[in-house]
Amino acid sequence: QVQVVESGGGLVQAGGSLRLSCEASGRVLSLYTMAWFRQAPEKEREFVATIGWSGRRTFYADFLKGRFTISRENAKNIAHLQMNSLTPDDTAVYYCATRDTASATTYYTRENDYVDWGQGTQVTVSS
Repeated sequence: QVQVVESGGGLVQAGGSLRLSCEASGRVLSLYTMAWFRQAPEKEREFVATIGWSGRRTFYADFLKGRFTISRENAKNIAHLQMNSLTPDDTAVYYCATRDTASATTYYTRENDYVDWGQGTQVTVSS
């Protein structure tokens, strides 16, 4: 079993930045795929970004338009999501998820691709 804990959410004005962190524990995760999803009020949860075991392979949702950056610190089993140029549309609960396999050819973007999830961290962007 892997425990996943997100942190770093909060209230920020439009145009501002936040850095979310995700710490996973319970098993060696250096080979795992990690990802961020988000769920806005009254909307379904959606994929945001994913990162492979080495940290070199990343993939982002199209709507981000280069505003977010995912990274990881394998020695600490931590993933980060740097969010810049935030807008009210980015208001959501952000979830971190892990998968116990990695791929050199596939980017995992579906909820069902991931096994372990955190409780989420609230991000609120005011206009």
